[in-house]
Amino acid sequence: MCAHQPSCPRAESAVPHVVAAHPEQGWSLRCDGVIVFDDTGELLPDGRVIAPHRVSVDGLTVAA
Repeated sequence: MCAHQPSCPRAESAVPHVVAAHPEQGWSLRCDGVIVFDDTGELLPDGRVIAPHRVSVDGLTVAA
């Protein structure tokens, strides 16, 4: 974990700092202990999993 001030935010709060980024492997570690994956999934420090939250194709806008 990091030692920045103010102290690390809780996993459920606003955007914390990235302390280790591994884009070649598709994940980053945040200062709150959450591992964030490129597919938008997350692994929380207590072991809970947040499934990827993808936008449906119908929700995308196509440029002309």
